[in-house]
Amino acid sequence: MTIPAERLQQITHRFAELEARMASGQLEGEAFVQASRDYAELEPVAKAAAEVTAMREEIAGLTEMLADPEMKAMAEEELAGLKKALPGAERDLAIAMLPKDEADQRPAMLEIRAGTGGDEAALFAGDLYRMYERFAAEQGWRVEPVSMNASDAGGFKEIVANITGQGVFAKLKWESGVHRVQRVPVTESGGRIHTSAATVAVLPEPTEVDVQINDNDLKIDIYRASGAGGQHVNTTDSAVRITHLPTGLVVIQQDERSQHKNRAKAMQVLRARLYEKMREEAQGEEAAARRAMVGSGDRSERIRTYNFPQGRVTDHRIGLTLHKLDEVLAGQALGEIVDALTAEDEAKRLAAMEA
Repeated sequence: MTIPAERLQQITHRFAELEARMASGQLEGEAFVQASRDYAELEPVAKAAAEVTAMREEIAGLTEMLADPEMKAMAEEELAGLKKALPGAERDLAIAMLPKDEADQRPAMLEIRAGTGGDEAALFAGDLYRMYERFAAEQGWRVEPVSMNASDAGGFKEIVANITGQGVFAKLKWESGVHRVQRVPVTESGGRIHTSAATVAVLPEPTEVDVQINDNDLKIDIYRASGAGGQHVNTTDSAVRITHLPTGLVVIQQDERSQHKNRAKAMQVLRARLYEKMREEAQGEEAAARRAMVGSGDRSERIRTYNFPQGRVTDHRIGLTLHKLDEVLAGQALGEIVDALTAEDEAKRLAAMEA
């Protein structure tokens, strides 16, 4: 994709303006914060633009040198290398210029729920949660469970966790959807392969400024917790159910012994779900087009299969198969899938711009 020289000049000029403003010492408070954000966002674009500009200028200079018999041989050699490298540099610039999802750098809320398959599905949900824990550790992120509902056989019927760090949502947003597992359950005496599933949802974490919730829009019920939870279960009214009346969203939290802690965690989950709903409504057609690129992110869409007998993981959105099941579940090779999905998304968006 060839970027016009005028556009490169605009990028360079804008970046120089920002640098001068940042160095002036005249910016304070919110103005400085906003300028810092703009600078950080534009810096990789400006660097890529400077590289393309330098390569184009060098190609022009070498082309002129071809007229000199003494310099021609050297110029031809260098020119061939630059002309070969220029398309890659222009593509990197085009990718850097693609519109960014403002939520990409945010922390995320991870929700995993066992689907079809009973105990085996709950065990698989536990496997997925540990996979994300290990992947997060590789990235230097922090994982903090918000709520969990353990199954009798191990694993989780449902688990919600908050993941904080640099660029969490940018990498984990591809994980939303149905994950399917094919394996012989430990409880299966006949050795038959069973198929079960778990759903994953990854929501960007909002701030209170992003989502303001009116107390009058909430219906809050307090009741006694039930199920796994320790010796205090069923002795105090600590479980909290919050219903957001305008949208009908319901969040239940009962893990903590404190009613106040349960309420705070339930509000955190509710805020994340409302923010995602707002994002989907605001993006409209753009969101629909984006979902068509590498899958919808809908919880009902099967996105990946983990086949234990064959030791493989297949991502159905891009037709990628890795015979690295153990490494993927250990969090080490999950990045290969994430990078491939990111590259596919970039390629589709570039193609859409060029069409």
